[in-house]
Amino acid sequence: MPRVFSSSPLRYGWTTGACAAAAAKAAYAALLGGDFPDPVEITLPRGERPAFALARHERGEDSAFASIVKDAGDDPDVTHGALVTAIVRFGAPGSGVTFKAGEGVGTVTRPGLPLPVGEPAINPGPRGMIAQAIAEIAAHHGVAGDVEVTVSIADGEAIARKTLNGRLGIVGGLSVLGTTGIVVPFSCSAWIHSIHRGIDVARGAGLGHIAGATGAVSEAAVAKLYDLPEIALIDMGDFVGGMLKYLRLHPVARVTVAGGFAKITKLGQGLIDLHSRAGPVDLTWLAERVEELGGAGDTAYRVSQANTAIEALEIAAAAGLDLPPLVARYARLTAVKVLRDTEISLDIAIFGRDGQLLARAE
Repeated sequence: MPRVFSSSPLRYGWTTGACAAAAAKAAYAALLGGDFPDPVEITLPRGERPAFALARHERGEDSAFASIVKDAGDDPDVTHGALVTAIVRFGAPGSGVTFKAGEGVGTVTRPGLPLPVGEPAINPGPRGMIAQAIAEIAAHHGVAGDVEVTVSIADGEAIARKTLNGRLGIVGGLSVLGTTGIVVPFSCSAWIHSIHRGIDVARGAGLGHIAGATGAVSEAAVAKLYDLPEIALIDMGDFVGGMLKYLRLHPVARVTVAGGFAKITKLGQGLIDLHSRAGPVDLTWLAERVEELGGAGDTAYRVSQANTAIEALEIAAAAGLDLPPLVARYARLTAVKVLRDTEISLDIAIFGRDGQLLARAE
């Protein structure tokens, strides 16, 4: 189950991706001639099996739909209370699970996101959860599971105006998100408290090397890279400053800061709070790093005009420039300033979305 961050824990919730997966599973079960399972259970990527109550459901001749009201727990999520619907139709033989954007779900119009331009803004994590949910029903009925899943979110287009979707080129609604399926309540004090306690536990166990990660992918990747036990992994999130400041007073021999390219870019810029509210990725700063690597002026300009940090990385790579190692070195300089006057050995590790190591600064 998810980690608890305080002695009076905030209530966890479920992502739009988890809600969509549960709705799709219920709809597909009914489409194959059964009843709508209510509540409906799904398996999340980490093995949890939550159950979701259906708010609406209906079966037609060649389709079925189910809807679930999203519960984001105690997180101030703009989609808390939104009605998430999945419509399931039979697909062509051999097509597998395909996806469409329904009302309130956006479409990708710019590069640099984890989905190609023109695709429904249903992220890879939720797509995997939906495919797994469909596969469970298909296996039970002994069928192939070739279906088309349309996801919609009531009032999604209006809700999306409160997000960064427009800036990112996601048009027409929200993104369906969720790597783990679980919404962790965003409480700065509770989260930083958990970081401190995690460091205390690791120190108490006599560990000499701990790693703070910005998310689930980088945490799994850094654990594998250094063969670290779970107790050595600090769920740092965006609070790299909170972790490093505590380590300055409660040191260990070695600490690794691990994250994706965008988050570590922010650290390289000099930010120690990596949340979007603290500041965006500075694409002009990245363009200056391109010039530092000897990149041509037009490449630097294209990086400065990129839609996301990932698109900037792709532009640099296409020009033969290895940007992550330089970003990692700048990030290490920022982190070292926070750890001033200590003998802690510090390294930075940048990982891709697939968990592959992009760069390391030691």
